[in-house]
Order: sequence, then structure tokens, then C-alpha cells
Amino acid sequence: MQIRAARQHAGLSQLQLGERVGRDHKTISRWENAIRVPSLTDLLLIANALDVPLADLVR
Repeated sequence: MQIRAARQHAGLSQLQLGERVGRDHKTISRWENAIRVPSLTDLLLIANALDVPLADLVR
């Protein structure tokens, strides 16, 4: 499961996830579209916000 799939599974929009992790929805979009790579800190925040294991986001 990657960021987009995990976010959709949680029923969140990019805006809602961005609010939970303190990032702009455009940043979420860039991560989901592989334009930018999130830092480890960002990945940990995303995993926590979506209640998924970190490993599921990076497979």
C-alpha cells in the first residue's frame, strides 16, 4: 500500500491528510505522483495519520 492507496482507504482527501500532517495538499499530491520524495519524518507522520505501518507506505 502506498500513500495514495492508504489515504483513499482511510477515506481522506489530500487536503485532509495535509491538515493532519501539517503539509499543503499540493505537497501530498507531489508525493503521490512521485514528483517529490517525502522525508522519513514525513513518512512517519503520514503512517501515524493514516494508522498504517510505515512499511506499507514504502513497498
